[in-house]
Order: sequence, then C-alpha cells, then structure tokens
Amino acid sequence: MKRFNIVIFILCSAVAYGQSIIGQWETYDDKTNEKKAIIEIYTVGDLYFAKILKSYSSPENSLCNSCKGDKRNKPIIGMDIIENLKKEGDVFKGGTIMDPENGETYNCFIKLLNKNKLKVRGYLGIALFGRTQYWRRKK
Repeated sequence: MKRFNIVIFILCSAVAYGQSIIGQWETYDDKTNEKKAIIEIYTVGDLYFAKILKSYSSPENSLCNSCKGDKRNKPIIGMDIIENLKKEGDVFKGGTIMDPENGETYNCFIKLLNKNKLKVRGYLGIALFGRTQYWRRKK
C-alpha cells in the first residue's frame, strides 16, 4: 500500500508540473477577495508575458497615469504587466511584474501550484521582501 501511495504521488506531481501557466487567470484583491482583473499569460519564443484583458476595479477606458516610461497614460486593458519570465524547473522567474495601481515594477516569479492556481510573487531585491497573490484559472 505504501508503494502504491508513492506511485500515485509521483504521477499526480508529474501531471501538475506538466500543466501550463498559459491561459486566462482571475486576480483577487488581497484584503476584500473581490475579483480585480482577468489576466492572460502567453509566450513569445521561450519568454512568458501577461496582459490585462479585463479590469473590475477601474473603468473600461482607464489609462495608467502612474505608470512610467512607454506605459504612462496608455490603456490598462491590453497592457503587459508581466514581462520576460523564463521557465526554470517548476518556476517562472527572471522577469518583472508591474502594478498598474501605483505604476511600480518589481521582480517576479510564478509557480503553478495546481492546474487551476498560480502563486505570483512580486518583490524588490530578494524574494523575502515582497507580496504574493494567488491567481485562479478562469473557467
């Protein structure tokens, strides 16, 4: 029985890690747990990006007034908020995530916890100093 449980665990782990982060994800407010946005993760070559498809926390035609650089005063809908992540084992890292509410950009890593849940962490310097969100796959 013990051997059977180990085999099942290995098979389930392989299936979970074989899943893709590509697709649409729902984000939620850390404090109120209200739905904030629908984000689409996609690839360009071997790099991963994510853009906002729908925002529930700002009007439809909102511009990112607090963004910096070429994103300043651009529409939030369609804006890339995650850029240049690389898959390394079971995590995606090496890129950045931008918070359109304050325009700040942070280092980012993502880990697929199961086929319907992502751990998304933005941080400055080292991952210890940052914020984690959990995104749910859009059904």
